[in-house]
Amino acid sequence: MNNKVVITGAVLICLAIIFGAFGAHGLEGKVEAKAIESWKTGSTYQMYCGFGLLILGLVAEKFNFNLKSFLILNLIGVILFSGGIYIHTFSAMVPALKPAVYFVPLGGFSMIFAWATFIILFIRRR
Repeated sequence: MNNKVVITGAVLICLAIIFGAFGAHGLEGKVEAKAIESWKTGSTYQMYCGFGLLILGLVAEKFNFNLKSFLILNLIGVILFSGGIYIHTFSAMVPALKPAVYFVPLGGFSMIFAWATFIILFIRRR
């Protein structure tokens, strides 16, 4: 087991639940429905990343490679993708937050690279 990966995954899951509940209940009537749907997408992908980290962290001893790059790429992905969506949601109220949306695709790429890295490391394991 890799404690750092497990704890990070659990924290991301916990925060995804909090942010998801806030999006469902705290944003209603304050932002457009489309923005709430985007918020939901951010919290859903954060949950996916958290589950991925949690599962792989729990079985890390089965691999003979380090999950550090996978962890870092996933964290960057969640911060840029989900965080960018969360921040952009408030851009109707605070227009200066509008550019946050440009970080979202970078976060998505980081999540993709995280899983591609894991796949490559898994295939190359000995």
